[in-house]
Amino acid sequence: MHGIFNHVRGATPEQAALRRGADCRPKLTEGFAEARLTVGAPQLVVAYYADLLRVDAPKQAQAAGDDASFEDLTSVQRGHAAEWLAAAGAPVPQDPQNVGLAPLRQMLGWLFGERGGHLVGAVREQTMRRVERAIVANLREVEAYSSWPERRRLVRERVAEVIRKERPAVVVAHSLGSLVTYETLHAFPELEAELLVTVGSPLRVPSLARRLDPGLRGGRGAKPVGVGRWVNIADIGDIIAIPPKLGEVFPVDFEDTCDNGLGFHSFGGYLANGLVASAIAPYIS
Repeated sequence: MHGIFNHVRGATPEQAALRRGADCRPKLTEGFAEARLTVGAPQLVVAYYADLLRVDAPKQAQAAGDDASFEDLTSVQRGHAAEWLAAAGAPVPQDPQNVGLAPLRQMLGWLFGERGGHLVGAVREQTMRRVERAIVANLREVEAYSSWPERRRLVRERVAEVIRKERPAVVVAHSLGSLVTYETLHAFPELEAELLVTVGSPLRVPSLARRLDPGLRGGRGAKPVGVGRWVNIADIGDIIAIPPKLGEVFPVDFEDTCDNGLGFHSFGGYLANGLVASAIAPYIS
C-alpha cells in the first residue's frame, strides 16, 4: 500500500500499479538478502489509489509536487504543520494561533539540529527540503482523501477490491497508505490478513489522527477485526512517522525502529530493510 508521491501521470490505474510493483520488488528482494533469509521474497501487488486523490480535486490539494513548500499551505494547514513538528519534538511557538512561515522552518531546523546533527551544508539543506515537501504532501493528500466523502469511499473500495482479489497473507502499508489501509480494513471487516505491517506511519500525527474513521475512542485506536498480527516499523529519523511509538495509541503487537540513512521515509528504504523482511518471512512459507 503506497504512500505519498506516487501519482503516475498518463498511466491507467492498472499500469500505475504494475509500475509501482516493479519498483518495489527489487527493494523487497534486497531486504530478504539483508536479513539472510532462506526463503525468497514473495510476489507483491500494489494497491494503487493516487489517481483518485487528483481527479477533480481543487488545485491546492493537487499541487504537492517537487516544488511544494510551507508557503503553499493555507493558514489552517500551517497550524497542522506546526502541530506535526511539535509532535516530533520541536519547540512550540509562543503564539501557536499565528504560526508563520519562518517559525515552521525554525521548528524544522531545530529538529535537524537535534536529530540530524551529522548532516552539514548542502546535504542538510536538501534533506530538510525533502522533509518539508513530505509534510506538505501528506497534509494535502490527507485533505484530498478525507475532505470529500465520495473520494474517501472510492479510495477504500479500490483498495478493498485489490485485497479481496489477491487475498494476501501480508499487507504492508507505507506512510499515508497506513491511514488508508487502517480505514479500509475497518470499513470492510470481511477482509482478512494474517499480518499487517505499517512502515513510516503518521497515524499518531494529531492532524491526521483527528480525521480517522473510525475515530479514536478514549484516545485509543482499534485493530481491524480481519487482521491477525500488527507490526509497526519506523525509522529513527523519519519525521513523518511521529511520534514513533504507534503502540501507545494503537493495538500494535510488535514494533521496532530502524535506520535507513538518508532514505528515512522512502518506501524502498523500508522494504530493503531486514526488519521488514523478517516480519514478513514467517507468513509466506
